Amino acid sequence: MLAGAEPSPQWPPVSAPPAPVTANGPEAKSNILDAYITTAPSPQVALDLFKGEWSSQLPAPFEHLQAGPVGLFTDVRITWAIERLGGVAGQRVLELGPLEGGHSYILEQAGAAEIVAIEANSRAFLKCLIVRELLGLAHVQFLCGDFVEYLRTTPDRFDAIVASGVLYHMRNPAELIELVAQHSDRVFFWTHYYDKALINASPVLAPKFPASTPTEHAGFKHTLYRQEYQLSLDCSRFCGGGAVHSAWMAREELLDCVRYFGFDQIEIGFEAPTHPNGPCFAFVATRSAH
Repeated sequence: MLAGAEPSPQWPPVSAPPAPVTANGPEAKSNILDAYITTAPSPQVALDLFKGEWSSQLPAPFEHLQAGPVGLFTDVRITWAIERLGGVAGQRVLELGPLEGGHSYILEQAGAAEIVAIEANSRAFLKCLIVRELLGLAHVQFLCGDFVEYLRTTPDRFDAIVASGVLYHMRNPAELIELVAQHSDRVFFWTHYYDKALINASPVLAPKFPASTPTEHAGFKHTLYRQEYQLSLDCSRFCGGGAVHSAWMAREELLDCVRYFGFDQIEIGFEAPTHPNGPCFAFVATRSAH
């Protein structure tokens, strides 16, 4: 089957969560004793620390537990990426934005010797730690912080970098591509991109893109399209960037940027121009040995 024929995960619709209700009303001050658990330990007890906030459905034998609806622990985009990268067995992999550890789990199952996974959303980071305990992940190190700042300062190189669902949350996506290119010769991206006709045809998406700006990064000239999160910021499952807006790039300019920073081989899959959250695709990019 062609890679592009595989469906992309469909995220649940975003809606604002209800105000918390307590015995003394929505604004009542919480009691420290509310943080104590009075039942026997269980996987569900741990998951319920973030009840209603999970995006991922857990893999077997935990699929019966109540978490989220999206199959990120069985994500075919990551298995496709691993195959196109030539495997990750015995390798050191950097993962940008692990969310809840689903892709980290797949990388460990594929034999990666070490996965360094960096998550800036503190609640998502804590969910990753719960997942590591539940699934017994032995080769994943979850770090809490900004992966852009990490890439700006670390001297480390990696056999591969996995960046699924993060590029379109950047305010300077070209910089992230440049930084990734400085730390690995093999990378995977899954991302949304800007397409004027497709975006404007959607009454949901069009209002989120109020302006565009010609810009330049490290000599690469391109256009950024401002994307505003709007009501998504009120959702307990929000898993976007750390600002009220991000910047998207057009598809061809994005690929040109990847080439500009040294990747000369690109394989594309999972084309989904009509995805409800915006057109998207995946690609593996590699740099030939010179």
